Amino acid sequence: MNLKIALCQMEVVDNKKKNLKKAKEMIIRGKEKGAEIAILPEMFNCPYENEKFVEYAEERENSETLNNIAKIAKESNIYILAGSIPEKESKNIHKNLTADRIYNTSFLFNNDGEILDSHRKVHLFDIDIKDKIYFKESDTLTSGEEFTVIDTKFGKIGIGICYDIRFPELSRIMALKGADLLIFPGAFNLTTGPAHWELLFRSRALDNQVFTIGVSPSLNEFTSYNAYGHSIVCNPWGEVLNKASYEEELLIAEIDLEEIAGVREELPVLKNRRSDLYY
Repeated sequence: MNLKIALCQMEVVDNKKKNLKKAKEMIIRGKEKGAEIAILPEMFNCPYENEKFVEYAEERENSETLNNIAKIAKESNIYILAGSIPEKESKNIHKNLTADRIYNTSFLFNNDGEILDSHRKVHLFDIDIKDKIYFKESDTLTSGEEFTVIDTKFGKIGIGICYDIRFPELSRIMALKGADLLIFPGAFNLTTGPAHWELLFRSRALDNQVFTIGVSPSLNEFTSYNAYGHSIVCNPWGEVLNKASYEEELLIAEIDLEEIAGVREELPVLKNRRSDLYY
């Protein structure tokens, strides 16, 4: 089964309406090029900054961002993985006392504009590389607690977000749960991106004999956090099929999901794994 995918490597600015307009334009262009699924980057509606996560956070109900994406999906008759947004949720912590929590959450919409499921980033990005980069999502965000595999008409899709890809157990669980395609909206930076971005996507594809896709914002040098870009598609053999550069770009990729069975027959890694040694 062939599947055409639009990777929307958009420039994210400090203006929600402009970001939503850009997302819509790229999704529609992807649909015009034959894409059946469009994928947006991590934090596509706001700058990647802790204070902006708080400022831009939306509750799932009556969300301006999600309502816009639902409308685009339905009008354009296309599946959309809405990269991620800062999702606010109020929790009762004691009697009449509530507290707001913010999650880094991805939402998958079908072509009727319905949310099929969502994924809250499990592994928060806390990093401190001396003289290069310091960032701690845990200063404002709460981590998710579950892995996410979603049944679609194209097959099963596993979803992680950015830093989640560094933890091979999560990808392996999703593959063992039947995911043929692992998608990680991400925003690696100019330190970790050149070092690890491609390597991680190729590794997870090779480890699990699946397709992996990463979609990043483009590089915006006028923001405090500089995304690496280089949105990518890898096949079950661990090869790079398509890759963008730093600039804003709509990347169209066509994959053949039947390649998975062929690779697993030739090199039966999952079949021959000694699970009795690990569990």
